Amino acid sequence: MSETVMTGVYLSNHPVILDKMALLREKNTPPREFRRLLHEISLLLGYEAMRDLPGIKRTIETPLTVTEAEVLAVKPLFVPILRAGIGMVEAMLQLVPDGGVGHIGLYRDHDTLLPVEYYVKLPKDLRGMHAFMLDPMLATGGSAAYTAEILMERGVDQITMISLVSAPPGINRLKVSCPEVRIFTAALDPELNDRGYIVPGLGDAGDRLYGTEGWS
Repeated sequence: MSETVMTGVYLSNHPVILDKMALLREKNTPPREFRRLLHEISLLLGYEAMRDLPGIKRTIETPLTVTEAEVLAVKPLFVPILRAGIGMVEAMLQLVPDGGVGHIGLYRDHDTLLPVEYYVKLPKDLRGMHAFMLDPMLATGGSAAYTAEILMERGVDQITMISLVSAPPGINRLKVSCPEVRIFTAALDPELNDRGYIVPGLGDAGDRLYGTEGWS
């Protein structure tokens, strides 16, 4: 259950998601619990985001007769933005086990707040595919816009962003790079701080996911 808050942006108002998001935001939620909540929210958002995937009719045989059934016409491609996006992949594959997975590794330079690419591994032919970009946070939008541009250059037909927490600067920047992108999110937070973190947000999703906060 979601509402359209601006063109192509869908904000979940499902009470189960809202409840899980409250627990995810809590600063004392340990990494093990954070991973579980991230998985569960991603699963619910992914279900909603994939509702318009095209289907085709196929003849199948049930224990009683032969009938027509609808199956996915094209399997989706899931593209986690490393590293935090990895925590969302298993939920997507739980929904579509035959979906493809590509990886784009980016980190944000803490001085410029710009994305720096360090790894790209995608299927050779992306023409006609629907790609789902996965990142728990859509903050400045730099990494999401960079990823969308890579996918478009390689011929992806449609792009959907799934992000647990989004902020207007990130949404706007992604929309400039890829106007047709659809964004599904569980929270729309109002602003970024001077370090580019979403406020109120949930902190650094990667650190909280993997328990690396404070590591050098």
